[in-house]
This record gives sequence, C-alpha cells and structure tokens, in this order.
Amino acid sequence: MKVIDSHPLLAREGWFYIALTLFAAVLTSFVFPWYVAVLFWVIFAFVLQFFRDPHRPIPQDEGVIISPADGKVIFTGVVDDPYIDRKAFKISVFMNVFSVHSNRAPFAAKVKQVWYHPGLFVNAAFDKASEENERNAVWFQSEDGKDVISVQVAGLVARRILCYVKEGDELERGQRYGFIRFGSRVDLFLPEDFSVNVALGDNVSSGSSVLGRF
Repeated sequence: MKVIDSHPLLAREGWFYIALTLFAAVLTSFVFPWYVAVLFWVIFAFVLQFFRDPHRPIPQDEGVIISPADGKVIFTGVVDDPYIDRKAFKISVFMNVFSVHSNRAPFAAKVKQVWYHPGLFVNAAFDKASEENERNAVWFQSEDGKDVISVQVAGLVARRILCYVKEGDELERGQRYGFIRFGSRVDLFLPEDFSVNVALGDNVSSGSSVLGRF
C-alpha cells in the first residue's frame, strides 16, 4: 500500500464554505437564542464532513483498478462505450451527500483526452443521468495501451464538477484529479474483458477499494 497525501484532510474546494458556515454559527450563537444557533452549528458540521478528504492507502498490486469515487456500486455490466468505439465493462458508483467527494485516478496512466458535456441535474442514481446530466469524462491510457474512461456526473444537488487534469498529464494510481460538490456519481468504462471484483450494492472507497483487474 502507498499513501498519497499531498493534499489537506479538508478539501481546498470547501475552505470558503467551511469558513462561511463557521462564521454564521458563531455569530448566531451571540445574537440569537440557542435553538436557532443549533441549526447553524448543524449546517457547519454537515459542511465540515462533506469536504473531508482523508488520506487513503493505495493498493500497489500490478494490474488492479481502484475506485475513483466513494459510494455504492449501482451498475455493473457490458455496454457500448459512448466515448470511444468499443464494447466496455461499465461500473457506476453513486456518491450521496455523506460520501467523500474527491475523485482519484483508477490506475497509473496518461490523460489522453478530456470531454465536458453540459446537461441536466436529475437524480444521479438514475441510469439516464449518465447520458442527460452535466458530466466530465477523462480518458486514461496506460503505457501498454489499456484505456479507461472515468466520468464525473453531476446529480440532483451537485452543481459543480471540478476537474484538474488536461490532455498529456500523467497521474499515479490513486492521485487526486477532481472533485464534485454534493451528491453525484462516477461512471467507469473499462476493457470488456475486465475481471470485476465488486457487485451491485457494494460500498467502495476512492483510492483504496479494488474494483478488479485487467
């Protein structure tokens, strides 16, 4: 296992919101009755947990693919890859508002292409979200030519997809490459003969859960 820990335990994407809700909670504690202040402290606690970004032990076994997202596996199966011309094995992970929302590279690879698609904000648990919602797809390619597409999909509450990589970037397995604010999903398109290690309903952790292997 390798721990990639070049980022804070609280995601930088949330510092503004954490500071804002803390200020509101402290202010209301001095100005309003305690039962009003409690509501703002609950909001602060929710925002604090939402933007947590813990360090994760990264599996180093050769050929394994790790989960790019925290959450529950809601789809597995062979589909037509909408990004490159092939049949692919698709794994979808649904992130609720209590999941860690940073996204990590599923394996060591170079970014071959990035696609952004504007769209709707229907419930990310629905299959149609993969085709209709706002989404950002990253094409990862290994040195030996294996292709994996990781797609960040906005959800009913998620209104901001953040992706920090561009064509030509090289990432280590488990390296952080993006963040989605609030409930959402990640779709992973893998080679058709991918050997899957998870099933519907499994809970997985970004960076540390092994989805399967080439």
